[in-house]
Amino acid sequence: MGMIVGRLQILGAMTLYVGAVIAIGLYYAKRASQSSDHYLIGGRSLGPWITAMAAEASDMSGWLLMGLPGVAYWFGLSDALWTAIGLFIGTYLNWLFVAKRLRNYSYTADNAITIPDYLSNRFKEKNKVILIIAALFILVFFTVYAASCFVTVGKLFSTLFGIKYAYMMIAGALFVVLYTFVGGFLAESASDFMQGIVMVFALSVMAIAGTVSAGGISAVIDNAKSIPGFFEFFGIAQPVVQDGVQQVGTNGSPLFGEAGTYGLLTVISTLSWGLGYFGMPHVLIKFMAIRDSNELGRSRRIAVVWCAISLLAAIAIGIIGRVIFPSAFLTQSDSEKIFILMSAEFFVPFLAGIVMAGILAATISSSDSYLLMAASAVSKNIYQGIIKKDASDKTILYLTRIVLVIISAIAAIIALDEDSIIFKVVSFAWAGFGATFGPIMLFSLFWKRVTRSGAIAGMVTGGSMVFIWNLLIRPLGGVFDIYELLPAFILSCIAIVIVSLVSKEPSQEIQDEFEYVKSLQAKAE
Repeated sequence: MGMIVGRLQILGAMTLYVGAVIAIGLYYAKRASQSSDHYLIGGRSLGPWITAMAAEASDMSGWLLMGLPGVAYWFGLSDALWTAIGLFIGTYLNWLFVAKRLRNYSYTADNAITIPDYLSNRFKEKNKVILIIAALFILVFFTVYAASCFVTVGKLFSTLFGIKYAYMMIAGALFVVLYTFVGGFLAESASDFMQGIVMVFALSVMAIAGTVSAGGISAVIDNAKSIPGFFEFFGIAQPVVQDGVQQVGTNGSPLFGEAGTYGLLTVISTLSWGLGYFGMPHVLIKFMAIRDSNELGRSRRIAVVWCAISLLAAIAIGIIGRVIFPSAFLTQSDSEKIFILMSAEFFVPFLAGIVMAGILAATISSSDSYLLMAASAVSKNIYQGIIKKDASDKTILYLTRIVLVIISAIAAIIALDEDSIIFKVVSFAWAGFGATFGPIMLFSLFWKRVTRSGAIAGMVTGGSMVFIWNLLIRPLGGVFDIYELLPAFILSCIAIVIVSLVSKEPSQEIQDEFEYVKSLQAKAE
């Protein structure tokens, strides 16, 4: 009876939270329906706080509360920490160098309101080849991204309430779709602000509660060090597994082999997560949507502090979780539930529900961004940009919502696999965006000589190499066992430079526009 009451209290707390999110969606629904500009980019009206929190909350997603702690729980400190360091550096550099120039350039380039629009307008395309390539890659990788969010929701609710994973995943997906369908970009961004607050609160409270429960920081470190390679910067724990399940000793403790090495090549590979930021459409569009580019400095400071606290707390939760509950999860997929278990153990049910709403917050804030971006790639970029250029704004809004539903259905089908590891799904999509868009975004903003042909070569090389490296080259092992983002990013940069230099230099109009944006940047500084 007590268990049922507890679950009802958790559900009640999460329902209150979801109610607040729905209220935000309804509040912005009228403004979202004014035009596709309002629906997709909020009429460029975001303030600095909402810009910062919306960018970070939509970026980090459910993997911050489940995927990253799961990596720390399973492998120990090194893999999770080097990933976090790479992400932190990438976050800072993206805000510092890309944010303001992209805001100014996207507005100057015929008021572009999507990333494919910006790239196409930047090179003054008549035949919309860049537009098509960008839109297709966005469609593919955001569908994968949305699937990772649905996996998160399914794991959360099936663990909490003991109901079949597939049912819970589909129910969560339906809620996210309905919410995004109604509210559009402004609802997504405004609720992301609230969700960013909930996420950092949930992570911080959980890390503190876990540390206290484990007997303090020194006790956590001492216990973690007792596992070979678990608490090392250049070592990695090796769970002894059979058929994917970690084996347990006669004393009930999980078994680990000798510590593995975490060499310099692996460190560089893991740090390369940070390169992905330069190509994340759901982060970049928040830069484009701020009302005044001069407010981006404040946004950067807010975002960087939020990022540092959240990443460190997430890693701490995984380490502490393994110390307190050493044999609670015996597969890598299940280890991503450590946050849920700690919430239920350390807090009264209602407060646990508030804390676990952090997972829901992360998932909603990300998946609505992903779905909106993927839908706009079809409606705004492919349909209006190529198929029917005189399509009315009302038609674009209508089509965006139809495509949103279709993409969600495909993502839900991908997410039906209960054994999906959120971290791995996200890492692939992250590499896809980072390598496809990161290099060309940087070159388009900072190199006047880059050409349309160079842009096409770079995007195709980067996007395709993510698949080639992940599926064909990385399995060879050895020096090839590095995160696919790094080689794909480098090869994309090489392709852009070589093809740009051998092709005809950009028109005077393109070069003049580049210099104009550069002068805006100089005046602001």
